Amino acid sequence: MTPGLIQAGIERGWLLEPEAKELCRAYGLPVGEWRLAKTVEEAKAAAEELGYPLVMKIVSPDVIHKSDVGGVILGIKDADGVSEAFGRITGIRDSIGFRLEGALVEKMAPPGIETIIGAKRDPQFGPVLLFGLGGVFVEVFKDVSFRVAPITLDDATDMMTELKAYPLLKGIRGKKPSDMDALGDALMKVSGMMMKEDAIMELDLNPTIAYERGCRIVDARVILK
Repeated sequence: MTPGLIQAGIERGWLLEPEAKELCRAYGLPVGEWRLAKTVEEAKAAAEELGYPLVMKIVSPDVIHKSDVGGVILGIKDADGVSEAFGRITGIRDSIGFRLEGALVEKMAPPGIETIIGAKRDPQFGPVLLFGLGGVFVEVFKDVSFRVAPITLDDATDMMTELKAYPLLKGIRGKKPSDMDALGDALMKVSGMMMKEDAIMELDLNPTIAYERGCRIVDARVILK
């Protein structure tokens, strides 16, 4: 399954988000349910199947950073919102002039602690993993840890505990602790993916939301050779 997923993005140099999330699923990583809608009717049918609230995202071979063009629409609550969001996406396409594969329709993830799991293929060290606070915090606080793959479960635990923000994961001021086992398992699986998939140059799972039980990858970006 994975050779076909990787090959699909070789020519463009990166994977579309549905492809990236399918790759994550193939390695047992926790991704939500989504549908790719090419028409507003398909988007409405996906919404009824998945349930609200939803997020809708542009899927285009010409747009790698969706938020830069306004291509991520959150908090869609009903069928009218689906129609409006799909119209906004096609409107952005028409105004900028990129190719549109469709819209990714996905159930919004519940709030939790936003983390980032990433990897990069270093010319000297090979695959290097990254873990830290995710979402907007990764740019603001730059609180991250690194390890050269392959990693052990102890390495994954150390990557989490050495963060300055570790108390957030452990639980402070009455908040429940995040599921460190789930995060460690995700780090191990990303390590395995980077060791096996030589074509992956960079991987960015940001945010990966940590919960009291489990975690969930909300956005996935994969850069290829």
